[in-house]
Amino acid sequence: MKLFTSQEIHELDTYTIEHEPIRSVDLMERAAKVMTQTITKRWSNIVPVVVFAGPRNNGGDALAIARMLAEKRYDVSAYLFNTKKALSEDCAINRERLKEIKSVHFAEIVDEFNPPALKEGMLVIDGLFGTGINRPLGGGFAALVKLINQSGADIVSIDIPSGLMSEDNTKNISSNIICADMTLSLHQPKLSFFFPEYQKFLGDVKVLDIQLSAEGQRKIDSKFYTLEEYDMKKLIRQRSPFAHKGNMGYSLLAAGSYGMGGAAVLAAKACLRSGTGKLAVRSARKNNDILQISVPEAVIMLDPSEYHFTEAIDSSDFDAIGLGPGLGTKEPTAIAIISQIRRSQKKPCVLDADALNVLATHRAWLQQIPQGTILTPHPKEFDRLYERPAKESYERLCNARELAKRLGCYILLKGHYSMLCTPEEQVFINSTGNAGMATAGSGDVLLGIVTALLARGYEREQAACLGMYLHGLAGDMAAEDKGLESLIASDIIDALPKAFKKLYDE
Repeated sequence: MKLFTSQEIHELDTYTIEHEPIRSVDLMERAAKVMTQTITKRWSNIVPVVVFAGPRNNGGDALAIARMLAEKRYDVSAYLFNTKKALSEDCAINRERLKEIKSVHFAEIVDEFNPPALKEGMLVIDGLFGTGINRPLGGGFAALVKLINQSGADIVSIDIPSGLMSEDNTKNISSNIICADMTLSLHQPKLSFFFPEYQKFLGDVKVLDIQLSAEGQRKIDSKFYTLEEYDMKKLIRQRSPFAHKGNMGYSLLAAGSYGMGGAAVLAAKACLRSGTGKLAVRSARKNNDILQISVPEAVIMLDPSEYHFTEAIDSSDFDAIGLGPGLGTKEPTAIAIISQIRRSQKKPCVLDADALNVLATHRAWLQQIPQGTILTPHPKEFDRLYERPAKESYERLCNARELAKRLGCYILLKGHYSMLCTPEEQVFINSTGNAGMATAGSGDVLLGIVTALLARGYEREQAACLGMYLHGLAGDMAAEDKGLESLIASDIIDALPKAFKKLYDE
């Protein structure tokens, strides 16, 4: 599903107004009705409501909600900030409509403001600023935000918490952003909602359908997408009744120094559970017994070294290669890793963990990565790879998009919302997964899944998208059974059959 930026949403609003056709103030009324219904489901009319409205359309939404709540016998006070005496047209219309409701205490602020007493047990509707701001709040509005945040009242933000920007908050001031208990996001989440730094501002996010033009959504281009179950069901391939192991893909995994044999086991099991026809594992000689016992379905190709991966192997027989988990970064291993990458020039390849750490310390080798390679770093691994630590997640995403374009590679940034950056600078945001997956070995499982899908013949973008979705879906299913605290990487592998079955089933 397309995820639009704030500018693109403005274009979509305009398209809807012009082609439905519908007046902009009537579209605002439609949105306000949906938001009011959501608010009244959670807070009854015994709760006093204080509405703070800004001068633009976000404020117009707030004033419309104030009117609708008053009509449902809520005790409503509304404050409209018009310090520059320049209301948007729709905000001005809703001001006049609200004035007709005599039960509402309404005040229009043009100079001095004496704030009302806010306390626990009250509800604040935050309609000060929407998605259009591009700099931190300051002055009186920053003071008002702090007053609201410290009040103890419940806070509902319209579309986005005031002060938070839709995309880039790199230069924002955290203390000048509303901390909502609920955010009523119109049409879709905003890009900034997917970053960990901003979760504390959002509260419970409700995405509300206000029936923006479906045709407009198809026509307006976007570089950002969220991966939904519907998308993945269309992507997944049905297995032929006449399939045999020879045409289901031959995978190679290079993983596991001595003492890190578990990384090889996890990646191998995940790869096999993801449908590869055959699997070979290259690992330190000392890992032979654990691999033979734990993964009897795999062919074990032992390195000459007892303890490390030191010698690349011919990759011509394989359909996909996964490289990195638990290999270590000693210089002989580093040389073997770049040698294996060179030998895999014509094969789909996934680089994770120590393969990325080696590239971060041998930056000239980045130019030797074949185009189309998939890199799967967690945030710290990516920052080392990029050589410039990001201040926050949006900056890291921008860096990943730039590096993916420059190298012609796919960069899968792992996190609660994993994000795939393509060479065309598109970003696919995963919608599955949970905090229980923050456990050792989870990344090794992802590597195994993606490698198997590549061996099966999925295109790089397809394999990465489907792989991270299945990885998160299996994690969600495992969490239902084990709980977040007790979840371990093996549980994700055990849930993979259910995850695949869910996508296969109609």
